[in-house]
Amino acid sequence: MTWSQMQPLLEQACAETLVMVGWSTLIAVVAGLPIGVLLVLTDKGGLLQNTVVNKVIGQVVNIGRSMPFIILMVALMSFTRWVTGTTIGSAAAIVPLAIGGIPFFARLVETAVREVDHGLVEAVQSMGGSTWTIVRKVLVPEALPSLIASTTTTIIALIGYSAMAGTVGGGGLGDLAVRYGYQRFETGLMWVTVAVLAVAISLIQFAGDYAARALHRRGGRSGPSPRLRFLKAKEPAAADISKVA
Repeated sequence: MTWSQMQPLLEQACAETLVMVGWSTLIAVVAGLPIGVLLVLTDKGGLLQNTVVNKVIGQVVNIGRSMPFIILMVALMSFTRWVTGTTIGSAAAIVPLAIGGIPFFARLVETAVREVDHGLVEAVQSMGGSTWTIVRKVLVPEALPSLIASTTTTIIALIGYSAMAGTVGGGGLGDLAVRYGYQRFETGLMWVTVAVLAVAISLIQFAGDYAARALHRRGGRSGPSPRLRFLKAKEPAAADISKVA
């Protein structure tokens, strides 16, 4: 197969992969972020400590993460048909990709948020900040570099899932590699597909690492925000004044 024959196939497959991974990543981030934060808030010693809620959510996330993606796709076929009207094609593959990505990203968010300095949370609490204020002003902003890295990891994992989705008619680069590279013995096209995936993943990883480092240098994990540092610095001074009085 010549390059002129490969090019339109690769362009279509790349577009399908981009659509699948893009939409599933968006859904995974939007749904996984609050779940991950909630796992931290409801844990022992959390701001919304609730053991029952934490255990239930944790078990659901664990079940979602433990299920192999190919089995998840088969198990969700009826739900996928109900949502999209079909079980094949890139649109249908978005459903299991998103559902598989949500628990994956939620656990990464949980890990990232747990690493935030608890002293910052206590400082905001001492100033009368509500739970929503702490989440919005402290937990998420301070964990942002790690959240960017987690998003990068999720995108790369979903690219791998999308390739598996191609084996059962999900479209994309995986489908192209199976139909032409495996079933039609077009070895050249298969290796080109592998190269495209490798380059795409490398670029995404580079961009994610760059963004995480840039945010880290601007603040992020390097220390509290200027306003919090100022407020914490004022507290000892206020205590000394009260003692003198």
